[in-house]
Amino acid sequence: MGIIANPAAGKDIRRLVAHGRFVPNEEKVNVLRRILAGLDATGVERIVIMPDAAQLGRAAVLRAELDASVEFLEMTIHAEEDDSYRASQLMAEMGVGCLITLGGDGTNRIVAKGSGQVPLVPVSTGTNNVFPAMVEGTIAGLAAGVVAGGRVDPAKTVADHTRLEIHVDGELRDIALVDLAVSKERFVGSRAIWNIDTVHELFLARPSPSSIGLSAIGAHLPRTGADAGGGVYARLGRGDTTIRAAVAPGKIEAVPIERWRPIHVGDRVKVTLRPCTVALDGERSFSLLEQHEAEVSLSANGPRVVSIDDALREASLNGAFRDTSGAPS
Repeated sequence: MGIIANPAAGKDIRRLVAHGRFVPNEEKVNVLRRILAGLDATGVERIVIMPDAAQLGRAAVLRAELDASVEFLEMTIHAEEDDSYRASQLMAEMGVGCLITLGGDGTNRIVAKGSGQVPLVPVSTGTNNVFPAMVEGTIAGLAAGVVAGGRVDPAKTVADHTRLEIHVDGELRDIALVDLAVSKERFVGSRAIWNIDTVHELFLARPSPSSIGLSAIGAHLPRTGADAGGGVYARLGRGDTTIRAAVAPGKIEAVPIERWRPIHVGDRVKVTLRPCTVALDGERSFSLLEQHEAEVSLSANGPRVVSIDDALREASLNGAFRDTSGAPS
């Protein structure tokens, strides 16, 4: 098993300009302890944890009574998003059977870039959480444990997700798991997208009416048939459609839509605004200048994600949680 916990998740500017959730490090340590208990109960023998500047993992392991062996990756920490990327790469190379993440959409985007085909159990501790699940740590640990231990059928319990890919001058520049926004702001600045007036156009891989953030906008646009399961492209501005959406925690705004259309796997749409910044899963990541050519596509090469309900249901049917050692002969 692999575990990557981001101590910086849930601490961006949206806590100040909206009513974003704040998850203190003490609570993240408690979540990790519950995850470890769930993993240990499934018989996981080896747990590998990414070291972090706040020492969340070491605090969680302290005084923990586990049958599993626990080790920390041998890597230098720079307190940057690249830590999670390198850790996920190393864990994939080690052959972990499953990988648990603690963070929000941004954390999981970075992990997914390096994790390859390793199934993920994303646990929400971030500000915007469309990709990770709001799940109790013990339950997440149990689900990850039965997947890593091969006690359930991956075909029934692990789903392949899509992702958004942005190509700049013909080369893949980066990815997003949930949303990609083209911002009128020229500089990355505080990174988080919180003012909807700065957004020029949106590309959404996972429109969700029950989510908080940009993906909620696309979810309220009418889609039927084959379009209902795909992505959405929308240009914001004066038009015939206005959507009321929860664009940030505690902020429900009227969003004018100039035009929009469904996008499917393989579709490519050009980015029209220059200069601009590109936000990936809610955070501005880089700028595009006048000379850049850019287009966004919906790809089937997204991460593999464990369905917690399906994994635990399958494990229960397989008898994974029945203890017959004390049963009468």
